[in-house]
Amino acid sequence: MKKEFEQFGILTDDISDENVDFKKLQELEPDNDDVDGEDVLKSVADPKVQESLMSVNSDDSVKIYLRQIGKIPLLSSEEELDLAKKIQEQRDEFAKDVLVNANLRLVVSIAKKYIGRGLSFLDLIQEGNVGLIKAAGRFDYKKGYKFSTYATWWIQQSITRAIADKARIIRLPIHMIDSIGKIRRATIDLTTELGHPPTKQEIAYRLGLPVSKLTAIIKSAQSTVSMDTPATSDEDSSKIADFIVDNSTITPDGKVSHDSLLEDIRRMLNQLSQKERDVLILRYGLDNNGMKKTLDEIGSQYGVSRERIRQIENRAISKLKKLCKNEKLHDGLMNYFAG
Repeated sequence: MKKEFEQFGILTDDISDENVDFKKLQELEPDNDDVDGEDVLKSVADPKVQESLMSVNSDDSVKIYLRQIGKIPLLSSEEELDLAKKIQEQRDEFAKDVLVNANLRLVVSIAKKYIGRGLSFLDLIQEGNVGLIKAAGRFDYKKGYKFSTYATWWIQQSITRAIADKARIIRLPIHMIDSIGKIRRATIDLTTELGHPPTKQEIAYRLGLPVSKLTAIIKSAQSTVSMDTPATSDEDSSKIADFIVDNSTITPDGKVSHDSLLEDIRRMLNQLSQKERDVLILRYGLDNNGMKKTLDEIGSQYGVSRERIRQIENRAISKLKKLCKNEKLHDGLMNYFAG
């Protein structure tokens, strides 16, 4: 999953901070204290920034977001240290959330500097938030520098990588760029909400797509981009072609295993409600014609929203997981519904 999305700059796990001198960076970090959510929109002087923000309506989600984060209190040095200790020593997720939320204005402060380089202000903020979350999970308070110094580096890395990758995919067809943009946005949103990179299944659910279609979009984009294009923007020599797997052939053993799994799944479907059974059959093509439908298509068929169909699908899959009698069947079922 990670490899497939790296070319679009969605994940940054491969970035290393081992050789960064954070002592020196501490002298250059932006001031988190002066980033007022309400005043951010009034404080920019760059014409490019003004032009970008003028296109935003007064009730735009960016402005609402800025006002919301402006109400979050900043942390004292003692509070920051206490949270950092809990995160590093106790894996305290609540402490991590508090530390991240208290530094959201830092992301805005940094993101402003990159407006006009190909990404919207909202995209820049979201990319920066991914870097902030990464920083909160990796910060080592024992090294003596402030969290904001450490986070600044990660935020900048996340934003600049996204900008570079936006330029890299500009050669793709318009419809493909739009699809990739939706995948990027869903991935970033889910990363922010969940605190970790989402699975392919979670992204597909968010977009209302079968996982197979999501995979097809990614592979189509990979075939459009030059196969010699670096998969990442760092010094890694891996190429996109390194990550493309030929799934066009199925071995006889694989065919038998797949058919056996389908038989098990169809047998287990009888233990679900009629609606749950119908939704899974339509979504994953479990009937004889093998045709898969989107959430919207099934919702229209039943006269309900796509979100309602998503809920029924998730509930049905959860029930099937509980019905599995052995680990092999459980793994096979999860792999089937994940792609």
